[in-house]
Order: sequence, then structure tokens, then C-alpha cells
Amino acid sequence: MSDSREGEWPAPISVDADLTVEVAGTQAEVRSIGERVFVMFPSLLGAVRAFRELPDGSESRLDELLSRADLTVEFRVRDRTVAVAGVGARPGILSDRLGVETIEIRVAGVVGAVRRGVAAAVRAI
Repeated sequence: MSDSREGEWPAPISVDADLTVEVAGTQAEVRSIGERVFVMFPSLLGAVRAFRELPDGSESRLDELLSRADLTVEFRVRDRTVAVAGVGARPGILSDRLGVETIEIRVAGVVGAVRRGVAAAVRAI
């Protein structure tokens, strides 16, 4: 017996949310603007920990859900986009190498987040 709603998705949808979630001991703020959702981590290490805690296959399920709903999620660290999932993602070779084939990794964003983290640490000293 199959679910009569299988394959039916109201698309596109718009998300209006501001909340805080905790993943792998790291809090992340979640904000949205229409079809784009921003998940903001305080540090690159926290973002990496959160991604490592995801169950196997989560990236594929997330990609399917976001694609059907016509949504994009930006993962940000220190105001820099380090990864993108959903309809706005353009995964490449680095994504394949890291085992996250459906998520776009933005090297410039990662470098920028690291630089801002180092600068913040230097200012704190």
C-alpha cells in the first residue's frame, strides 16, 4: 500500500523563521529570507563538528527535500558562506572529494572564515 500523497509537494515554498539550534554541542542561528535559509555557526570547527554528526545519507535526503521545496540553505561562519545546499548549490570536485556530493563547498568562504577567526583571536589577546 502506498501513500496517496507520495510525490506531492507544494512547491515552491517560502520559509520565515528565526531560531537557534544545537548540533554536536554547537549552537547555530537559523534565519531565512523567502527561498533562502541561513544556518550561521560561530566557528568553522563547530560547523565541521555539526556536519560530522549527521547520519549517513543525510546530504542526499536534504538535497531532495530542498530541491522539491525550491529552497537553498547557506551554511555560514563569521558572516562568510562556507557551504550551500539545495537549488542554489553548485557542487564540484571538492564536494566529491569530501564525500558531500550534493553540497557546494566554497573555498573562499572557508578561507575568509578562518582569517576572521584568526583576527578575532589576535584581538582577544
